[in-house]
Amino acid sequence: MPTIQLRDLCGVRSGDKGDISDLSLFADDDDAFAAISAVVTADVVKAHFGDLVRGPVERYEAPNVLALKFVMHDALGGGAPRSLRADNLGKTLGASLLRLRVDVPAAVAAGARRRRAPLDRSAP
Repeated sequence: MPTIQLRDLCGVRSGDKGDISDLSLFADDDDAFAAISAVVTADVVKAHFGDLVRGPVERYEAPNVLALKFVMHDALGGGAPRSLRADNLGKTLGASLLRLRVDVPAAVAAGARRRRAPLDRSAP
């Protein structure tokens, strides 16, 4: 199975309330949704963020809109007014989650609409 980044298969929206951050992944198609549903678990998301997310992570599925929603507790260093983090609202957490590398079936990777060609670093 090829390994690709989530950004190749879906978009993301983020939100916050107090010390809770939520991220929703929106897959581009049914095959991408099936692939990310199989591998992007609450435990995988918690591990991806490491010490940034101190509380539990919950996952909710919304298959009618091809989405996975992750609610991360104790994830913003106390929340906007109390946090000393540069991103106290968690807006960059969505971009970070899109960098997560996942194994997907070859057909899903080949059909990834957002996938970019590798940069040619030899060009001047």
